[in-house]
Amino acid sequence: MLVRCLYASRPSKALMESSCDDILAQSRKNNPDLGVTGLLCVSDDLFIQVLEGGRDEVCDLYNTIVRDPRHEQVRLLIYEEIGERRFGNWTMGQVTISRINPSLLLKYFKRVELNPFDCSGKATLSLLAELVDTAAILNRSE
Repeated sequence: MLVRCLYASRPSKALMESSCDDILAQSRKNNPDLGVTGLLCVSDDLFIQVLEGGRDEVCDLYNTIVRDPRHEQVRLLIYEEIGERRFGNWTMGQVTISRINPSLLLKYFKRVELNPFDCSGKATLSLLAELVDTAAILNRSE
């Protein structure tokens, strides 16, 4: 059974670029063996991540993230069973939030600000899906 998990969190300290690179490298190394795919959006004060894969693997990975000292205010936005992956082409794709077109943010959010803590999980997932459709995702898996 496949599931999708979408969560948001805040970095526990000012996020350094090397920390983000470490998170992405670790995800890209470990996720293929787990059968997990997904997408990570990062800014100085925000993580948004979608994980897709088997229920046990996604739940275990999410629980690891909740306990990770690099994350605070971890909030589950969506957890659902799925018939197919939406983010299956990425071991862990990356979106730099500061590069998202402001008009795209206004399409899904009440201000030109990506704030998953103040909107529906569905709106955040729709934004991510549109970023996939417009090829705004970096680092496709090989």
